[in-house]
Amino acid sequence: MTFPFVKGHGTRNDFVVLPDLDGSVHGDLDDDVVTAICDRRTGIGADGVLRVMRTDPEGPWFMDYRNADGSVSETCGNGIRVFARYLAETGLVDPAKPLTVNTRAGLKQVTFCDDGEISVDMGVPSVLGTGVVSVSGLVLDAVSVHVGNPHAVAVVDSLDQAGDLRDSPFFCGVEFPDGVNIEFAERRGNGRFAIRVFERGVGETFSCGSGACAVAAVIAAGDGQAHPTSYTIEVAGGVLSVSIDADGHAHLKGPAVLVAEGTWTG
Repeated sequence: MTFPFVKGHGTRNDFVVLPDLDGSVHGDLDDDVVTAICDRRTGIGADGVLRVMRTDPEGPWFMDYRNADGSVSETCGNGIRVFARYLAETGLVDPAKPLTVNTRAGLKQVTFCDDGEISVDMGVPSVLGTGVVSVSGLVLDAVSVHVGNPHAVAVVDSLDQAGDLRDSPFFCGVEFPDGVNIEFAERRGNGRFAIRVFERGVGETFSCGSGACAVAAVIAAGDGQAHPTSYTIEVAGGVLSVSIDADGHAHLKGPAVLVAEGTWTG
């Protein structure tokens, strides 16, 4: 099978974009194909695959997101920005106008900012309950939160407490039958946090946009912070900003860059 592709990233959370404007890729995009594409030794290498499609010729673009292991995910904050960048740079949308992207977690409103970054309204995060994260022999208090996809956030004194995330941390608390993304957040002062992320179906990643929103929601709730409010989130791959508006919507803003294009033959 042969597919054209574009490679992009948002703060080094990287994706393979597969244009599927006529629906021809759908039948071939099974778990094994996604895993092969994302393999960093024998494939293109990525944290996930973004298939570009439209279920209705007059409707919004749909982002079919798959994790690196082939599993389906509801949404991806960094992925939406890369998806939007692809649509704009290929002339499929006008970046001067707001863009609506459909995901399995619903419609997301996208804005192309004057500074070159992209902002996404990720909706209203739902803080669900408390539990614990077990990692590298430590048990840490955590809070579960839903941002269209499931997260658990542990606020730590130091990111070193996360240890080696190849040990696959796990969360005990609210039940997430399809797995959960886990964030470790360290306060840096003045609304600034540094985080490390373990993404289900991928492992530790350089960044997670929905995870940054989850951290902001948990911190705001825990601190009793009134809305609107904003946070700067340092990830291993750069810096993201999250603002929570008066209605509780989390707006994720950051870069999105396309770096390569080619043809996948598998």
